[in-house]
Amino acid sequence: MKFSVFQVSRKGGRLKNEDRMGYCYTRESGLFVLADGMGGHPEGEVAAQMALQTIAALYQREARPVLKDVKAFLTSSVMSAHQQIMRYAGTKGMLDTPRTTVVAAVLQGPTAHWVHCGDSRLYVVRDGALLTRTRDHSHAERPRPGGGPEPVNRNLLLTCLGSPTPPMIDVAAPLQLQRGDRIMLCSDGVWGVLDDALIVHTLSSGKPVSDAAPDLAEMALRKGGPHSDNVTLIALEWETPDAPGVGRGISTDSISDGVFASTIQAGMPSETEIDDLDEDAIERSIAEINEAIRRSAARKA
Repeated sequence: MKFSVFQVSRKGGRLKNEDRMGYCYTRESGLFVLADGMGGHPEGEVAAQMALQTIAALYQREARPVLKDVKAFLTSSVMSAHQQIMRYAGTKGMLDTPRTTVVAAVLQGPTAHWVHCGDSRLYVVRDGALLTRTRDHSHAERPRPGGGPEPVNRNLLLTCLGSPTPPMIDVAAPLQLQRGDRIMLCSDGVWGVLDDALIVHTLSSGKPVSDAAPDLAEMALRKGGPHSDNVTLIALEWETPDAPGVGRGISTDSISDGVFASTIQAGMPSETEIDDLDEDAIERSIAEINEAIRRSAARKA
C-alpha cells in the first residue's frame, strides 16, 4: 500500500480537547479512527481514547497482515469499544456514562470500508467532487417520511458509544479506490462550521494533504471564533504502489508480516499532551514508525 496522510487536532475555545484520532497499519492493511468525546457527560476524552485503543488493539490482533472479514471487524470492534466504556463506567460506579462518537475506516487492497456511530464524519473526494460521505445519526439527517417538518433540535444525536441504549452502527458498502482519491475523517468541529462545498474544494485544491488538512483546521478555528469546538481531522490520499516519488507518503511494501505500526497512544495522555497535536508531533511519530519499519526490513534482509 501507498498513501499520504496528515492528522491534526486543536482545542479551539473549549477547556479541554475531548477528540482523539490516529491510524495504524500492517504491510497490507490500514486502519484510521477518529472519536469525539461528548460534552455534557463526564470524561468524554476517556470514552474517545478507549474507543481508539479498543479498536486499534483488536485490529492489531486480527490484521495478520490483513483482516479476513472487514465488515465483521468494523462492527465487532465498535461494539467492543462501547462495551469497554460501559464496563469502565460500571467499575467506577458512575451515575452518568462517558460517551463518544466514532468513525473508522479500513483500507485493504484497493478497497476502503468504513463504519460510524454518531456525527463524526467520513468524506471521500474524487476528481474534485464529493463522491460520498457518511450521514449523521442526528435528527437533522434522519430521513423524514414525506419530507416532514424540520426537527426542533436538529443537532440532537440519536446514538453514540457509551449510552445505556445499544448504539446504532452503520457500515458502508466497500468502495474501490482510485489513485488520487482523498478520504477525510473529521469531528463536528470541522463540518459544523465549514459546509461540504468548502471542504471538498479545499481537499481537492491540488495541494498535498499535508497542506490541505491544516488549512481546513485553521479555517474551522477561525470561523468557529473564540468559542470554537475542538477541531480534529485525518486526511489521506490513496496512491497506487507504483506511484512515483516518496515525499511525505507512507509505503508499506517493506513491512514484514509481524510488524504493526501505530500513532494511537497506548495509555491516557496528559492534559498538556492532548491540548494540541501539532504537525511536529505527528512528524516525529511518523519518523519513529518509519524507523521501526526500516529496522524490521534490515533484520529480514
